[in-house]
Amino acid sequence: MSSFSDRLVSAWYQSDFNPLLAPLLPLSKLVEWQVRRRQHQYRLNQKSLWQPPVPVIVVGNITVGGTGKTPLVAALVSEFQRRGYRPGIISRGYGAKVDAFPAVVLPNSDPAELGDEPVMLAEMTGVPVVIDPDRPSAARYLLSNHECDVIISDDGLQHYALVRHIEMVVLDGARWLGNGRCLPAGPLREPADRLASVDCIISNGKPVAEVGAVACNIMTLLPTRLVNLKSGRAISLSEWNDFDTPVHAVAGIGNPGRFFDSLRSLGFMVRERAFPDHHAYCSDDFAFAGGQPVIMTAKDAIKCRRFAHDSWWYLAVDAKLPDSFWEQVSNRLSNFSSSFQPVSTNG
Repeated sequence: MSSFSDRLVSAWYQSDFNPLLAPLLPLSKLVEWQVRRRQHQYRLNQKSLWQPPVPVIVVGNITVGGTGKTPLVAALVSEFQRRGYRPGIISRGYGAKVDAFPAVVLPNSDPAELGDEPVMLAEMTGVPVVIDPDRPSAARYLLSNHECDVIISDDGLQHYALVRHIEMVVLDGARWLGNGRCLPAGPLREPADRLASVDCIISNGKPVAEVGAVACNIMTLLPTRLVNLKSGRAISLSEWNDFDTPVHAVAGIGNPGRFFDSLRSLGFMVRERAFPDHHAYCSDDFAFAGGQPVIMTAKDAIKCRRFAHDSWWYLAVDAKLPDSFWEQVSNRLSNFSSSFQPVSTNG
Protein backbone atom coordinates (compact mmCIF):
# COMPACT_ATOMS: atom_id res chain seq x y z
CA MET A 1 0.00 0.00 0.00
CA SER A 2 1.36 3.41 -0.92
CA SER A 3 2.02 5.99 1.79
CA PHE A 4 0.06 9.21 2.15
CA SER A 5 3.04 11.19 0.80
CA ASP A 6 3.15 8.98 -2.32
CA ARG A 7 -0.57 9.47 -2.91
CA LEU A 8 -0.19 13.21 -2.37
CA VAL A 9 2.61 13.54 -4.91
CA SER A 10 0.61 11.46 -7.38
CA ALA A 11 -2.38 13.78 -6.90
CA TRP A 12 -0.22 16.85 -7.65
CA TYR A 13 0.53 15.54 -11.12
CA GLN A 14 -2.89 14.20 -12.12
CA SER A 15 -4.74 15.97 -14.91
CA ASP A 16 -8.04 15.84 -13.01
CA PHE A 17 -8.52 17.36 -9.57
CA ASN A 18 -8.06 14.80 -6.81
CA PRO A 19 -10.44 15.21 -3.80
CA LEU A 20 -7.49 14.35 -1.56
CA LEU A 21 -6.24 17.89 -2.17
CA ALA A 22 -9.44 19.72 -1.24
CA PRO A 23 -8.68 20.18 2.50
CA LEU A 24 -5.22 21.50 1.58
CA LEU A 25 -6.34 24.33 -0.70
CA PRO A 26 -6.61 26.97 2.07
CA LEU A 27 -3.08 26.12 3.21
CA SER A 28 -1.81 26.53 -0.36
CA LYS A 29 -3.36 29.98 -0.53
CA LEU A 30 -1.63 30.85 2.75
CA VAL A 31 1.73 29.62 1.43
CA GLU A 32 1.30 31.67 -1.74
CA TRP A 33 0.46 34.78 0.31
CA GLN A 34 3.50 34.29 2.55
CA VAL A 35 5.81 33.80 -0.43
CA ARG A 36 4.55 36.95 -2.18
CA ARG A 37 4.81 38.94 1.06
CA ARG A 38 8.40 37.83 1.56
CA GLN A 39 9.31 38.67 -2.04
CA HIS A 40 7.75 42.12 -1.58
CA GLN A 41 9.77 42.74 1.60
CA TYR A 42 13.03 42.04 -0.21
CA ARG A 43 12.03 44.24 -3.13
CA LEU A 44 11.39 47.12 -0.70
CA ASN A 45 14.69 46.46 1.14
CA GLN A 46 12.80 45.61 4.32
CA LYS A 47 15.08 42.59 4.65
CA SER A 48 18.86 42.76 4.41
CA LEU A 49 20.70 41.67 1.26
CA TRP A 50 24.35 40.81 0.75
CA GLN A 51 26.06 41.70 -2.51
CA PRO A 52 29.11 39.48 -3.15
CA PRO A 53 32.13 40.93 -4.97
CA VAL A 54 31.80 38.28 -7.72
CA PRO A 55 28.90 37.15 -9.91
CA VAL A 56 26.46 34.63 -8.40
CA ILE A 57 24.53 32.07 -10.43
CA VAL A 58 21.64 30.38 -8.66
CA VAL A 59 20.52 26.99 -9.98
CA GLY A 60 17.20 26.19 -8.37
CA ASN A 61 13.65 25.12 -8.93
CA ILE A 62 10.15 26.14 -7.95
CA THR A 63 8.90 22.59 -7.50
CA VAL A 64 9.73 20.16 -4.72
CA GLY A 65 11.66 17.02 -5.55
CA GLY A 66 14.56 16.39 -7.86
CA THR A 67 14.67 17.98 -11.29
CA GLY A 68 18.30 17.54 -12.39
CA LYS A 69 20.03 20.50 -10.75
CA THR A 70 23.15 18.59 -9.69
CA PRO A 71 24.30 17.47 -13.16
CA LEU A 72 23.59 20.99 -14.44
CA VAL A 73 25.76 22.52 -11.69
CA ALA A 74 28.56 20.10 -12.62
CA ALA A 75 28.20 21.03 -16.29
CA LEU A 76 28.35 24.75 -15.44
CA VAL A 77 31.55 24.23 -13.46
CA SER A 78 33.18 22.35 -16.34
CA GLU A 79 32.17 24.93 -18.96
CA PHE A 80 33.22 27.91 -16.83
CA GLN A 81 36.61 26.33 -16.19
CA ARG A 82 37.01 25.79 -19.93
CA ARG A 83 36.34 29.50 -20.43
CA GLY A 84 38.95 30.50 -17.84
CA TYR A 85 36.83 31.10 -14.72
CA ARG A 86 37.52 29.80 -11.21
CA PRO A 87 34.10 28.68 -9.93
CA GLY A 88 33.13 27.62 -6.43
CA ILE A 89 29.92 26.03 -5.18
CA ILE A 90 27.72 26.84 -2.20
CA SER A 91 24.83 24.71 -1.01
CA ARG A 92 22.43 24.39 1.87
CA GLY A 93 23.74 20.91 2.65
CA TYR A 94 20.38 19.19 3.06
CA GLY A 95 20.58 16.60 5.85
CA ALA A 96 24.04 17.70 7.00
CA LYS A 97 24.93 16.95 10.61
CA VAL A 98 27.87 19.17 11.54
CA ASP A 99 28.77 21.03 14.72
CA ALA A 100 28.93 24.41 13.02
CA PHE A 101 28.37 26.15 9.69
CA PRO A 102 29.82 27.04 7.28
CA ALA A 103 31.43 23.67 6.53
CA VAL A 104 33.81 22.64 3.75
CA VAL A 105 32.88 19.57 1.69
CA LEU A 106 35.61 17.37 0.21
CA PRO A 107 35.32 14.51 -2.30
CA ASN A 108 35.97 12.00 0.50
CA SER A 109 33.62 13.63 3.03
CA ASP A 110 30.97 11.50 4.72
CA PRO A 111 27.61 12.20 3.02
CA ALA A 112 25.83 11.31 6.27
CA GLU A 113 27.56 14.31 7.87
CA LEU A 114 27.76 16.80 5.01
CA GLY A 115 24.91 15.84 2.68
CA ASP A 116 24.78 13.57 -0.35
CA GLU A 117 24.53 16.19 -3.11
CA PRO A 118 27.38 18.44 -1.84
CA VAL A 119 29.72 15.43 -1.55
CA MET A 120 28.67 14.30 -5.01
CA LEU A 121 29.43 17.76 -6.43
CA ALA A 122 32.80 17.92 -4.67
CA GLU A 123 33.73 14.57 -6.21
CA MET A 124 32.37 15.36 -9.67
CA THR A 125 33.88 18.83 -10.03
CA GLY A 126 36.94 19.08 -7.77
CA VAL A 127 36.15 22.73 -7.00
CA PRO A 128 35.62 24.21 -3.52
CA VAL A 129 32.22 23.37 -2.02
CA VAL A 130 30.89 25.10 1.10
CA ILE A 131 27.58 24.34 2.83
CA ASP A 132 25.54 26.60 5.07
CA PRO A 133 21.76 27.17 5.29
CA ASP A 134 22.73 30.87 5.45
CA ARG A 135 23.74 31.39 1.81
CA PRO A 136 25.52 34.74 2.32
CA SER A 137 27.57 33.12 5.10
CA ALA A 138 28.55 30.27 2.77
CA ALA A 139 29.51 32.72 0.02
CA ARG A 140 31.62 34.85 2.37
CA TYR A 141 33.50 31.81 3.63
CA LEU A 142 34.07 30.53 0.10
CA LEU A 143 35.54 33.83 -1.06
CA SER A 144 37.67 34.35 2.05
CA ASN A 145 39.34 30.96 1.63
CA HIS A 146 39.46 30.39 -2.13
CA GLU A 147 40.29 32.45 -5.21
CA CYS A 148 36.91 32.02 -6.88
CA ASP A 149 35.67 34.55 -9.39
CA VAL A 150 32.15 33.13 -9.80
CA ILE A 151 29.83 31.46 -7.29
CA ILE A 152 27.34 28.77 -8.26
CA SER A 153 24.58 28.23 -5.71
CA ASP A 154 23.18 24.72 -5.83
CA ASP A 155 19.53 25.43 -5.09
CA GLY A 156 18.73 28.60 -3.14
CA LEU A 157 16.32 30.24 -5.57
CA GLN A 158 14.11 31.19 -2.64
CA HIS A 159 17.01 32.47 -0.48
CA TYR A 160 16.78 36.12 -1.50
CA ALA A 161 19.25 37.41 1.08
CA LEU A 162 22.06 36.54 -1.33
CA VAL A 163 22.09 38.89 -4.32
CA ARG A 164 22.23 36.90 -7.53
CA HIS A 165 23.09 37.92 -11.07
CA ILE A 166 21.76 34.95 -13.06
CA GLU A 167 18.81 32.82 -12.00
CA MET A 168 18.30 29.39 -13.55
CA VAL A 169 15.26 27.23 -12.87
CA VAL A 170 15.36 23.52 -13.66
CA LEU A 171 12.06 21.73 -14.29
CA ASP A 172 11.28 18.09 -14.86
CA GLY A 173 10.02 18.10 -18.43
CA ALA A 174 7.67 15.18 -17.83
CA ARG A 175 6.15 16.56 -14.63
CA TRP A 176 6.50 20.29 -15.32
CA LEU A 177 4.45 22.35 -12.80
CA GLY A 178 1.95 19.63 -11.99
CA ASN A 179 -1.40 21.17 -11.08
CA GLY A 180 0.20 24.61 -10.73
CA ARG A 181 -0.67 25.02 -7.04
CA CYS A 182 1.62 25.90 -4.16
CA LEU A 183 2.37 23.47 -1.35
CA PRO A 184 0.75 21.45 0.11
CA ALA A 185 -2.06 21.13 -2.50
CA GLY A 186 0.51 21.23 -5.29
CA PRO A 187 4.25 20.85 -5.87
CA LEU A 188 5.19 24.55 -6.14
CA ARG A 189 7.49 26.33 -3.69
CA GLU A 190 6.55 29.64 -5.32
CA PRO A 191 3.68 30.67 -7.60
CA ALA A 192 4.11 29.74 -11.26
CA ASP A 193 4.46 33.38 -12.35
CA ARG A 194 7.90 33.38 -10.68
CA LEU A 195 9.19 31.85 -13.91
CA ALA A 196 8.65 35.15 -15.71
CA SER A 197 11.38 36.80 -13.63
CA VAL A 198 14.19 34.24 -14.01
CA ASP A 199 16.95 34.42 -16.60
CA CYS A 200 16.94 30.81 -17.82
CA ILE A 201 14.47 27.96 -17.73
CA ILE A 202 15.99 24.52 -18.24
CA SER A 203 13.71 21.58 -18.95
CA ASN A 204 15.11 18.17 -18.04
CA GLY A 205 13.74 16.44 -21.11
CA LYS A 206 11.16 17.75 -23.54
CA PRO A 207 8.54 19.84 -21.68
CA VAL A 208 4.96 18.62 -21.64
CA ALA A 209 3.54 22.14 -21.39
CA GLU A 210 3.95 25.57 -22.93
CA VAL A 211 6.68 27.62 -21.29
CA GLY A 212 5.50 31.16 -21.88
CA ALA A 213 7.53 34.28 -22.53
CA VAL A 214 10.88 33.03 -21.17
CA ALA A 215 12.86 30.85 -23.57
CA CYS A 216 13.22 27.22 -22.47
CA ASN A 217 16.46 25.28 -22.91
CA ILE A 218 16.10 21.51 -23.14
CA MET A 219 18.66 19.58 -21.12
CA THR A 220 19.38 15.95 -21.89
CA LEU A 221 21.03 13.70 -19.31
CA LEU A 222 23.19 11.37 -21.37
CA PRO A 223 24.17 8.05 -19.78
CA THR A 224 27.91 7.72 -20.39
CA ARG A 225 29.26 4.77 -18.39
CA LEU A 226 28.76 2.37 -15.52
CA VAL A 227 31.05 2.74 -12.53
CA ASN A 228 31.64 -0.03 -10.01
CA LEU A 229 31.02 1.11 -6.45
CA LYS A 230 33.65 -1.15 -4.91
CA SER A 231 36.57 -0.91 -7.35
CA GLY A 232 35.82 2.39 -9.09
CA ARG A 233 36.27 0.69 -12.46
CA ALA A 234 34.30 2.34 -15.26
CA ILE A 235 32.96 0.54 -18.30
CA SER A 236 31.08 1.74 -21.33
CA LEU A 237 27.47 0.71 -21.67
CA SER A 238 28.42 -1.47 -24.63
CA GLU A 239 30.74 -3.47 -22.35
CA TRP A 240 27.85 -4.65 -20.18
CA ASN A 241 27.53 -8.24 -21.36
CA ASP A 242 24.48 -9.59 -19.54
CA PHE A 243 21.37 -7.68 -20.57
CA ASP A 244 19.34 -10.90 -20.21
CA THR A 245 19.82 -10.94 -16.43
CA PRO A 246 17.51 -8.63 -14.46
CA VAL A 247 19.14 -5.86 -12.46
CA HIS A 248 17.94 -4.26 -9.25
CA ALA A 249 17.52 -0.56 -10.05
CA VAL A 250 17.94 1.56 -6.92
CA ALA A 251 16.93 5.21 -6.78
CA GLY A 252 16.48 7.48 -3.77
CA ILE A 253 15.78 10.65 -5.75
CA GLY A 254 12.88 13.00 -6.34
CA ASN A 255 11.56 11.17 -9.41
CA PRO A 256 12.85 7.59 -9.38
CA GLY A 257 10.64 6.63 -12.30
CA ARG A 258 12.80 8.72 -14.62
CA PHE A 259 15.87 6.67 -13.64
CA PHE A 260 14.07 3.36 -14.08
CA ASP A 261 12.82 4.39 -17.52
CA SER A 262 16.33 5.46 -18.48
CA LEU A 263 17.72 2.01 -17.63
CA ARG A 264 14.96 0.32 -19.62
CA SER A 265 15.70 2.52 -22.62
CA LEU A 266 19.30 1.28 -22.45
CA GLY A 267 18.13 -2.35 -22.64
CA PHE A 268 18.21 -3.40 -19.00
CA MET A 269 15.58 -5.66 -17.45
CA VAL A 270 14.69 -3.62 -14.37
CA ARG A 271 13.43 -4.57 -10.95
CA GLU A 272 12.47 -1.26 -9.38
CA ARG A 273 13.69 -0.42 -5.88
CA ALA A 274 12.57 3.12 -5.03
CA PHE A 275 13.61 4.85 -1.81
CA PRO A 276 12.77 8.31 -0.42
CA ASP A 277 14.83 11.24 -1.67
CA HIS A 278 18.07 11.65 0.34
CA HIS A 279 17.57 8.22 1.93
CA ALA A 280 20.28 7.23 4.43
CA TYR A 281 21.12 3.74 3.20
CA CYS A 282 22.37 0.82 5.26
CA SER A 283 23.34 -2.68 4.18
CA ASP A 284 19.98 -4.08 5.35
CA ASP A 285 18.25 -2.01 2.65
CA PHE A 286 19.80 -4.34 0.08
CA ALA A 287 18.67 -7.67 1.50
CA PHE A 288 16.73 -8.15 -1.75
CA ALA A 289 19.85 -8.07 -3.93
CA GLY A 290 21.29 -11.54 -3.39
CA GLY A 291 23.93 -12.08 -6.04
CA GLN A 292 22.17 -10.13 -8.77
CA PRO A 293 23.59 -6.88 -10.17
CA VAL A 294 22.52 -3.56 -8.65
CA ILE A 295 22.53 -0.32 -10.64
CA MET A 296 21.83 2.97 -8.87
CA THR A 297 22.21 6.69 -9.40
CA ALA A 298 25.46 8.50 -8.65
CA LYS A 299 23.73 10.28 -5.77
CA ASP A 300 22.82 6.96 -4.18
CA ALA A 301 26.27 5.51 -4.81
CA ILE A 302 27.90 8.21 -2.68
CA LYS A 303 26.08 6.75 0.35
CA CYS A 304 26.50 3.04 -0.43
CA ARG A 305 30.20 2.60 -1.16
CA ARG A 306 31.23 1.60 2.34
CA PHE A 307 29.16 -1.62 2.18
CA ALA A 308 29.04 -2.17 -1.60
CA HIS A 309 29.36 -5.59 -3.22
CA ASP A 310 31.34 -6.43 -6.35
CA SER A 311 28.19 -6.42 -8.53
CA TRP A 312 27.00 -2.93 -7.58
CA TRP A 313 27.30 -0.14 -10.14
CA TYR A 314 26.08 3.39 -10.68
CA LEU A 315 25.05 5.00 -13.95
CA ALA A 316 27.06 8.13 -14.71
CA VAL A 317 25.33 10.84 -16.75
CA ASP A 318 26.44 14.08 -18.37
CA ALA A 319 24.19 17.09 -18.92
CA LYS A 320 23.96 18.20 -22.54
CA LEU A 321 22.53 21.63 -23.39
CA PRO A 322 22.28 23.58 -26.65
CA ASP A 323 25.14 25.85 -27.70
CA SER A 324 22.78 28.83 -27.55
CA PHE A 325 22.36 28.28 -23.81
CA TRP A 326 26.11 28.38 -23.19
CA GLU A 327 26.55 31.49 -25.28
CA GLN A 328 23.70 33.25 -23.47
CA VAL A 329 25.14 32.40 -20.06
CA SER A 330 28.70 33.25 -21.10
CA ASN A 331 27.69 36.65 -22.46
CA ARG A 332 25.75 37.53 -19.33
CA LEU A 333 28.57 36.36 -17.10
CA SER A 334 31.13 38.36 -19.07
CA ASN A 335 29.03 41.50 -18.69
CA PHE A 336 28.78 41.03 -14.95
CA SER A 337 32.39 39.98 -14.45
CA SER A 338 33.73 43.14 -16.08
CA SER A 339 32.05 45.26 -13.38
CA PHE A 340 33.64 43.38 -10.43
CA GLN A 341 37.07 43.81 -8.91
CA PRO A 342 39.42 40.79 -8.79
CA VAL A 343 39.07 38.78 -5.58
CA SER A 344 41.96 37.28 -3.63
CA THR A 345 41.99 35.26 -0.43
CA ASN A 346 42.53 36.88 2.94
CA GLY A 347 45.13 34.43 4.10
